[in-house]
Amino acid sequence: MSTDPQRILIADDEPLARQRIHRLLESMEGYQVCGEASDGNDTLHKVAELSPDIVLLDIRMPGMDGMEAAEKLSQLNNPPAVIFCTAYDHYAIQAFDVRAVAYLLKPVRKEALADALARAGKINRVQLQALSHDAENNSEQLAVRTHRGTELIELTDLHYCEADQKYVTLHHTRGETVCDYTLKELEQAYPDHLLRIHRNTLVGVRFIQALRRTDDGHNELELKSTSARLSVSRRHASFVRQWLQEHQPSP
Repeated sequence: MSTDPQRILIADDEPLARQRIHRLLESMEGYQVCGEASDGNDTLHKVAELSPDIVLLDIRMPGMDGMEAAEKLSQLNNPPAVIFCTAYDHYAIQAFDVRAVAYLLKPVRKEALADALARAGKINRVQLQALSHDAENNSEQLAVRTHRGTELIELTDLHYCEADQKYVTLHHTRGETVCDYTLKELEQAYPDHLLRIHRNTLVGVRFIQALRRTDDGHNELELKSTSARLSVSRRHASFVRQWLQEHQPSP
């Protein structure tokens, strides 16, 4: 297993901001700053020259901004992972289109940066290339505001969504994230990814394993890759059963 450090390009038009990120990275093991860029065009040139694994990218920069630069990077055959570091939170939705790994708000905290870098490190170049060639099915992401900034969650990693009073908890491959979306909003926005099984629950269709009947006559849904058994309401049971018949091969 390679122990080579992840190569990072810092792209920001403010020298002090680049210096601060550089200092944070120096205090972390496993990362090496391979270069710096001051605007979008410079970022593209440095990526071509240095082949970084990860780009820490500001959005508001003179000339070509970070969002446009990220869009161009996402079209490369072997794109680096992109982590936005910005003072503005209203660009998060646009980050969907360029498949950013994370969206951090300035001033960037070390803990949030470390978490984002760890996630970026799990996405190697082969996987990113596969995403770029299969964008229609695999690149949709959900932006969720958290205390660490805005977290981007791949819909294909979403096991299930569970409503509890005014909040919805997203259970995904990396853990749990609380969001302020409603189940109805999620269901309407992502009908190809999420299936309603209860008034309080949506499930990620790619994780559906089987529908079981309990000893007391209730229906439960078994999921792949998790031990969770989710209650299926009587109202939705027939629809779930029909979905299984249409999408899963017969034994």
